[in-house]
Amino acid sequence: MSDVVDGDSVDAQATQPRPVKPSGPAGKSQVDAKPPADAYRYNMNYPCLGQCVIINNKNFDSKTGMNMRNGTDADAGNMMKVFTQLGYKVKINNDLTVKDIKTLLYNVSKEDHSKSASFVCVLLSHGDEGVLYGTDAPVDLKDLTGLFRGDRCTTLVGKPKLFFIQACRGTELDSGIETDSVAEGGSTERIPVEADCLYAYSTAPGYYSWRNTANGSWFIQSICDMLLRFGKELEIMQIMTRVNHKVALEFQSSSNLPGYNEKKQIPCIVSMLTKELYFP
Repeated sequence: MSDVVDGDSVDAQATQPRPVKPSGPAGKSQVDAKPPADAYRYNMNYPCLGQCVIINNKNFDSKTGMNMRNGTDADAGNMMKVFTQLGYKVKINNDLTVKDIKTLLYNVSKEDHSKSASFVCVLLSHGDEGVLYGTDAPVDLKDLTGLFRGDRCTTLVGKPKLFFIQACRGTELDSGIETDSVAEGGSTERIPVEADCLYAYSTAPGYYSWRNTANGSWFIQSICDMLLRFGKELEIMQIMTRVNHKVALEFQSSSNLPGYNEKKQIPCIVSMLTKELYFP
C-alpha cells in the first residue's frame, strides 16, 4: 500500500474503513451527546467477581542456580487475604515447574468466565527481563499472560485482567537520588486482543526486585497495604500510583553484601485497560 498525505498508513494491506452514518437529518444542527458515565467504567455487576490465581515459587532446582525465596510465603498469604476480602475466589499454587505453570494457566484460560467480572493472576518467583522462573527453568512471561488474550480467552473479552508480577527484571541496582521534598496539596465492536490487561511489575525493566526474608517483598507488602486501605474507594490506577509512592519512599535495602546496601526500587505499571476499574 502506498503512503497517503496527512493520513495513517501501515506496512500491510489495510482494510477499508466503514462509512460513517449521519446521525441526523441533513442540514440540521447537531450536538455531541455526553456518553453515559459507565461507558468509561468496567461493569463489575456479575454473579462472581472472578478468580485470583497465585503462583508462589519458593524452592528451585539446583540446576537453575536460583536461591530459595524466603519471605515469599508471606507475600502469597497476604495476597490471598486481601483478594479474598475483595471478593475473589483465591487459590495458591506452590513450587510449580514451567510445565505446571503453563498447564495451570492454560486450563484456567479455557474455563468459562462468562459469569465473572474480571481475572487476577499473581506471579511470585525469580525472573529476568521478560522471563519468569518455574522451579526448573525460565519461561517467557508473554507465553503465560498471552493465554488470556481476547482471541484465546473469549469469556474474558472486555473484562479487566490483572497481572501482579513479583520478580527481578535484570541485575541493575537503583542507588536513588537525594531530592528536596515537595508539599502536596447494544452494537458489536472490535477491540484489540491485547486490550483490558494490567501488568503490574515489582520493578522497572533491567532492575533487581527486593524482598524481605521475613515480611515479604516491598512490592507485595505495598499492594496489600494500599488495597486494604483504598480497595473499595479508589480506581485501580490511583491505587497502583500509591503503591509506587510507598515502594519508592518507604523502602531501602539493608544488606551486608558489598554494593547492595541502601538501594531503592520503583514498580512499573503497564496498563492496557480501556476503562476505569473500581472494586465493588
